Amino acid sequence: MTLARGCLPLVILMAIAVVSCQTKDKAQQPRFTSDANGRTTISANENSNRYFLEFRSRYALSYGHTYVVFGRTDKNGNMVDPQVAGLAPASTDPGAYVLGHFVPVSATTGATDGDLEEAYRSASWRVMLSDGEYEDTVRFIRKQQASSRLWEATVYNCNAFVADIARHMGYKAPGIWLRPQQFITKLREMNTG
Repeated sequence: MTLARGCLPLVILMAIAVVSCQTKDKAQQPRFTSDANGRTTISANENSNRYFLEFRSRYALSYGHTYVVFGRTDKNGNMVDPQVAGLAPASTDPGAYVLGHFVPVSATTGATDGDLEEAYRSASWRVMLSDGEYEDTVRFIRKQQASSRLWEATVYNCNAFVADIARHMGYKAPGIWLRPQQFITKLREMNTG
C-alpha cells in the first residue's frame, strides 16, 4: 500500500505528459505583432528601428519547442542580430530528453537547432517594446538564464520558462502542459484585444 501511494505522483505526472502529447500541431500559424499593451494594429513606421520580443514555437521531432527571440528591428521590421532564450535539455542525446520526462535533467537556456529557421516556426507573437521595457525584459531573461539549470517535462519545461518571461512583462500565461504551438497561440489570444 505504501509503495502504491509513493508511485501515485509519478503516475499522475506521466499521465499529464502523455495527454499533452496526444494532440497534433496545426499548419504554420501567421505572424502576429502587437505593442506591449496587446494592440495589434501597428504601422510599418512604428515597427522600424525598435526593440521587440517574440514569443515563438517551432516544430520538432517530438511535440515542439517554445522560446523567445529578442532584439531590434530594421526599417523593414526585420530582426537585426536576434538573440534566443529558451529552456531545453542540455544534451543532444535523445536519451536525456526521454529521461527528462521522469526526472530533472541538465538544461541549456540559449538557442537550439532550428530556432531561427522560418520553415520550423509553428506560431509566434511579436511584441514591440520601448527602450525601457526592452532593457527590463532582457535583464529578467538574463537572470532567468543564469538560474535555470534543470529541465523536466512536467514540472519546469520550455513553456514554463517562457511563461515566466510573459508574466514578468505583465501578461497572463496559459498552463505549461500545452503543446508549444498551442501555448504560444493561447498566450497571444489571452493578451491581445
